[in-house]
Amino acid sequence: MHIEFAPFVPDREVDLLVDFLTGDEWPYHAGVQQPDAIRRNAADGRYDDEENRTFWVLADGERAGLIRLQDLADDTPMFDLRIRSASRGKGLGTAALTWLTDHLFTEFKEVQRIEGTTRQDNRGMRTVFRKAGYVKEAHYRESWPDRDGVLHDTVGYAVLRRDWETGTVTLPDWDDEAR
Repeated sequence: MHIEFAPFVPDREVDLLVDFLTGDEWPYHAGVQQPDAIRRNAADGRYDDEENRTFWVLADGERAGLIRLQDLADDTPMFDLRIRSASRGKGLGTAALTWLTDHLFTEFKEVQRIEGTTRQDNRGMRTVFRKAGYVKEAHYRESWPDRDGVLHDTVGYAVLRRDWETGTVTLPDWDDEAR
């Protein structure tokens, strides 16, 4: 499979974005996005401005995923990564996370760490984080509701620039409290 990453072009691709976000199931994302809200957010620059950039994940030329980089003016940006259900489980998530990590650390010299969160029951994304060199740093209990209102834990992962540069993984010091 040939994987590419292409910038989202707001002037020409809003309808493609609407179709992508409304045309599949996103079980670990809150609520269903409405087309008008997506269009309004695109017009307001929420997908492409100083704080946000969006990229398509293209697998063999097809739009198989979407990466939205957020908080780009901060030294710890975050992201939203979505892979279409028909393309999940094929390595696209790991390729996308690896690409966005390389992109952020290469293009934004002030970035020292990149964070991401997922719901505890999203085993696929948790595996992607680990494969891409991210470390579990946080576990927020009963903080992420699903569509039925059931609260799940949120799990936070991050990668440090120094680990990315050296190819190492630095684990948090979990035993730092006085005994």
